[in-house]
Amino acid sequence: MPLAVFSINILSENLLLLVSVLVFFAILLTKIGTRFGMPSLLLFLIIGMVAGADGIGIRFEDYHLAESIGHFAMTIILFTGGLHTSLEESKPVMRQGVLLSSLGVFITALLTGTFIYLTTGSSIGGIGTTFLGCLLLASVMGPTDSASVFSILRGKKMHLRERMGTMLELESGSNDPMAYIMTIIMVQILTSPEKMSGSALGMLWTGTWILVVQIAIGFVVGVAIGYGAKFLLEKVPLPGNSLYSILILSIGFFSNGIATLLFGNGLLSLYLTSIIIGNKAKIPNKRDVLKFFDGMTWLMQLVMFLMLGLLAKPSQMAHSLGPAILIALFMMFIARPASVFLCLAPFKEISTKSKLFVSWVGLKGAGPILFALYPVITGLEGSDDMFNIVFIITLLSLVGQGMTLSPIARKLDLCYDEDPTVETFGMEIPEEMGLLRDHTVTEDDLREGSTLRDLNLPHGIRVMMVRRGEHFLVPHGSMELTEGDHLVIIMGESDDDLT
Repeated sequence: MPLAVFSINILSENLLLLVSVLVFFAILLTKIGTRFGMPSLLLFLIIGMVAGADGIGIRFEDYHLAESIGHFAMTIILFTGGLHTSLEESKPVMRQGVLLSSLGVFITALLTGTFIYLTTGSSIGGIGTTFLGCLLLASVMGPTDSASVFSILRGKKMHLRERMGTMLELESGSNDPMAYIMTIIMVQILTSPEKMSGSALGMLWTGTWILVVQIAIGFVVGVAIGYGAKFLLEKVPLPGNSLYSILILSIGFFSNGIATLLFGNGLLSLYLTSIIIGNKAKIPNKRDVLKFFDGMTWLMQLVMFLMLGLLAKPSQMAHSLGPAILIALFMMFIARPASVFLCLAPFKEISTKSKLFVSWVGLKGAGPILFALYPVITGLEGSDDMFNIVFIITLLSLVGQGMTLSPIARKLDLCYDEDPTVETFGMEIPEEMGLLRDHTVTEDDLREGSTLRDLNLPHGIRVMMVRRGEHFLVPHGSMELTEGDHLVIIMGESDDDLT
């Protein structure tokens, strides 16, 4: 019997109870799913579907609310991704990442839109019978999803060669604005008869102008607010670490809102602001701030995927299954590889194996599903079928691509073993003071003598703590060391470096 009492209403007293139960089971199942290599985000989607109207019976059909919550969640996910993006590491692959996130999205959408129009468009109905409608569907699915890529690459701790991890995260973090702009342009044209009646050249010019304006305004606003935030964070001390996290989050929302108010792209502005803050600003206790945003990101991913799962109605997806599978296969094996190889053709240093792997990391996720809500909200004919197709393709992508990334990377010899976990016994220090590392005393270490002084550590390295079995010992020069002792050392500048 459907749980009508749990029909979702933002003002319902049952809302917190419902959310807590779903989140609880989602987190527990994540642990089980990792044993089988299943992406956590896929599990969140499935749990939402099981709990939805065709499953347990929880009803959630407010597309406007879903779009608002999803956009809010995406801003936090993108903002966190920007804070973690290292400009120093990204610089060597900056051109590649930007090309993939702009030209790559356009090529993927154009090829896929043409394929849909020539093959499955008529089965979609409504706007699917027009080329612009097919291009809209392709634009929605054009980008790789930042939440999926960040979650899988970082969750599996994949160490990829040729800086591919950095390039893929840069691409996925910066290609949502391009897809969002293309989606908005297509919807505006399709919902405005006067624009549809114009020439193809006129529509192309209108779309290009909107694209350029949105990117330009988003870029300028993002950079300006980013450097303004840098000045503010360095000049205005706050009484607690938590306040820094909240202030930085509010700056991100402000950047997104101002850019949107000025008819620019808010997601691009927000992403650039976060990159500048993460790389240029001196944030007190930055590690704690990043932990706050990591926690917020997991919460947003979980809520967003559960919510989108609740929206889905598997009983209405049967007639969309065939077209969705054809489109998914075309995107995985033709459109995405073609766009990757074309965009990366000028970069001879990138091997063919790397290009093949990048082609396979065309992960879909919450982003495309959220973009598919926009045509539904505007009431475009056939938009419900479009939403179902995008949802099915997302599931296929998370299963087919998300679960095979690690095996394929190993098969192509593109990943290496991760560094051993550093045991620091819970101690943390500000980044500017140095790096914490651990070392296990070996027989070779004791060859010149058994005391700590006999180790002859280089300048700039000091032992902070010694763990022997279950005991924690304060080190001193005459301490007798034994094989197997664990040393926590700090690496930083010495006074010799300052002379």
